[in-house]
Amino acid sequence: MLTPPVTAKKPTERVHHGDVWVDDYEWLRDKEDPAVLAHLHEENAYTNARTEHLAVLREQLFDEIKRRTRETDLSVPTREGDWWYYTRTVEGKQYGIHCRAPIASPDDWEPPALDDEAQRNGLPGEQVLLDDNAEAEGHDFYALGSFDVSADGTRLLYGVDTEGDERYTLRVRSLVDDTAFPDEITGTGAGALFDASGDYIFYTTVDDAWRPDTVWRHTVGDGPSTEDAQVFHEPDERYWIGVGMTRSRAFLVIEAGSNITSETWLLRATDPTGDFTVVWPRKEGVEYDVEHAVANGHDRLLIVHNDGAVNFELVSVAADDPQGDRRMLLPHDPAVRIEGVDAFRDFVSLEYRREGMTRVAVARVPQGDDRDDTLHELHFDEQLFTVGVGGNPEWTQPHLRLGYGSFVTPSSVYDYEVRSGELTLRKQQPVLGGFDPSLFEQRREWATAPDGTRIPISLVYRNDLVTPGEPAPLVLYGYGSYEASMDPSFSIPRLSLLDRGVVFAIAHVRGGGELGRLWYEHGKKLHKRNSFTDFVACAERLVDEGWTTPDRLAAQGGSAGGLLMGAVANLAPRLFAGILAEVPFVDPLTTILDPSLPLTVIEWDEWGDPLHDPEVYDYMKSYAPLENVHHTRYPRILAVTSLNDTRVLYVEPAKWVARLRDVADADALLKTEMAAGHGGVSGRYSAWRERAFSLAWLLDVVGAHPSGE
Repeated sequence: MLTPPVTAKKPTERVHHGDVWVDDYEWLRDKEDPAVLAHLHEENAYTNARTEHLAVLREQLFDEIKRRTRETDLSVPTREGDWWYYTRTVEGKQYGIHCRAPIASPDDWEPPALDDEAQRNGLPGEQVLLDDNAEAEGHDFYALGSFDVSADGTRLLYGVDTEGDERYTLRVRSLVDDTAFPDEITGTGAGALFDASGDYIFYTTVDDAWRPDTVWRHTVGDGPSTEDAQVFHEPDERYWIGVGMTRSRAFLVIEAGSNITSETWLLRATDPTGDFTVVWPRKEGVEYDVEHAVANGHDRLLIVHNDGAVNFELVSVAADDPQGDRRMLLPHDPAVRIEGVDAFRDFVSLEYRREGMTRVAVARVPQGDDRDDTLHELHFDEQLFTVGVGGNPEWTQPHLRLGYGSFVTPSSVYDYEVRSGELTLRKQQPVLGGFDPSLFEQRREWATAPDGTRIPISLVYRNDLVTPGEPAPLVLYGYGSYEASMDPSFSIPRLSLLDRGVVFAIAHVRGGGELGRLWYEHGKKLHKRNSFTDFVACAERLVDEGWTTPDRLAAQGGSAGGLLMGAVANLAPRLFAGILAEVPFVDPLTTILDPSLPLTVIEWDEWGDPLHDPEVYDYMKSYAPLENVHHTRYPRILAVTSLNDTRVLYVEPAKWVARLRDVADADALLKTEMAAGHGGVSGRYSAWRERAFSLAWLLDVVGAHPSGE
């Protein structure tokens, strides 16, 4: 019989507010220690041995994902300037190839047809801008960060990460003669761009806690960054910063934001070496986003904000006097959460939520005698769906590019023609092998939380394999933090679950944003426990209504959703057969208590500040997964992490698994990717194999027939 690795105990004390916590496994934090690396390798070997019986199933799942995916494919081209930009994938290659092709004329707004020839060989006149496969050669990990082409189309800026730590090296290349500029800037954040002239690069760097804190201006052709000008620095450790440009290319934009407060600074693009000026000075607890618009020849700023409007409202101010009079465009509505506005020369689009679903509406910009600015909502037929504004870089474009999908409708790209109101499908994600959407059904259920709040659950299943009311294997997914909404979307890998009679469900717990800002507020800080009890209530509802049974129910969540997994494992261990925790935040108190760790201070607005507030400390300790492991029968647990993750350090799941085994003799497995970051391994085939590993484990846990018959 296989026995798990023995994790050495080296007790250390954590003392705060008179409370002493003895941590036997904190020594695992030092990833430079050969003993730590040896332990992680030993854990991987044990996990591989324990799951060896799933090897054939894993290969089947990988083959299914591969067979269903069109490996040689091409994205819907997006026009920017005089070019159509798109990305191609080629069978057998891990990464995408970024390309462009010339437009036919200034009035050419119709994307080129994506026929078989285009899929195989690209569009006529294709120019390859960047082949990620060539850039990734020789590296175990590769991720593309910044990617920008100068307005005149002659220069390419791109940033790459070959470690997984989200620090990027920027490079510049001529698109005229394919030569490299001497510029190479290391240690940057993910966001960098050319100014309107293409002569300058604006980029961010991060501090020791991995927080983007400084904006720099670099002159193209100057070589290394030693002489770059510091444009902006944010000393407050709660704030991240980013730099960008308005769609109109009229303003450069710097945004500073914590989890609850934001501030925006603007600079006319015609004066790239000038000084940025603030739009609205930051006010604690007030968030706002700025979009440049032009109405009747006047520069306006459209601002979505929550100052006295919990679900946000939309106002317009003069660009040259943003702190002056505010013109109300959309007042606060307690039933509608406004999420964003996009401005174009001739129209404006609005993204919002109503009744837990995403919505998009469009209004024309009043010009001259034309005063029609009616907001028209786009309507879709499905009960559950996700719609959002996609890539729309051009100020003068006549259409709005949208992304749409659902549990049963593959990801789709639409163009909405504003003048005619016509919605044109440009492409739907191909699903090879005879996918029949009529075999799949999606629906919504509601659970009741202990405090009486109704919690939505979204489900999808094969209607020929699952009969509501007759228990089936079920995977329940949850997240519940940062106001992030887990909306229904399509997944090719998920089909391998559904085709084996598994029901997939999402518990839309508080802490997310599905039902508005208060849904988020009621699942954070001193209300965080609601996220956990909501998830348990959803699981109990699915059992009570006959969808599944505890011995056929698995839970899944990642990152902050991994905290959810750890918490529900302690709260309701007998309700689940297994729990898949991906890059799980399961030692939150240790992390949030240490301001020297990456991102800690920023997180105080989300979780509270246990370092200075004993009430927060006590509350977090009451739910922190690591501290609350106790002697009981836990479900089977698989924790997946990455050695170079800077958001949730690998040490958290490593300590958690060790304690689960020590205190409860739990059947817990740890799988560490040794060359990956927060998002896991890089490369699509590698990612599919990792997905197949997790799916096989889930199928085993819920008792689904491995052959799919």
